[in-house]
Amino acid sequence: MITRQAIVSEALSWRGTAYRHQASLKGVGCDCLGLVRGVWRALYGAEPEAMPAYTPDWAEARGAETLALAAGRHMAPVAPDAAEPGDLLLFRWRAGVPAKHCGILVAPDRFVHAHEGAAVCGAALSPWWRRRIAHVFSFPGVTG
Repeated sequence: MITRQAIVSEALSWRGTAYRHQASLKGVGCDCLGLVRGVWRALYGAEPEAMPAYTPDWAEARGAETLALAAGRHMAPVAPDAAEPGDLLLFRWRAGVPAKHCGILVAPDRFVHAHEGAAVCGAALSPWWRRRIAHVFSFPGVTG
């Protein structure tokens, strides 16, 4: 079993990793999805499915909830108002577009994410971010 604290600790250990599109190596580079993939590998081993190449505008180009569908194949959906530290947050930038950004909740009001032009960092889950939460998922087999 994986604990929420183990997920939080691993996510926090990625802070300072440079942003690199499609990368997923702690201390070397990652994007937001690469952060989640790296946390998964650290806690579960091999990734559950191969990650295809993707462009920065993949969500807009496809118009499908690709990220949410992939998360749903391997994780349990959670109501946004029931999110707990260790849960995966998926954000949509505006209504009508697919979720394309993700982070890991590390405290009731903080999350860790990677975004272009910056290193992996913690951020306040401010009202601006809360309004953009589209989906929440729990990693498999998580215990208190």
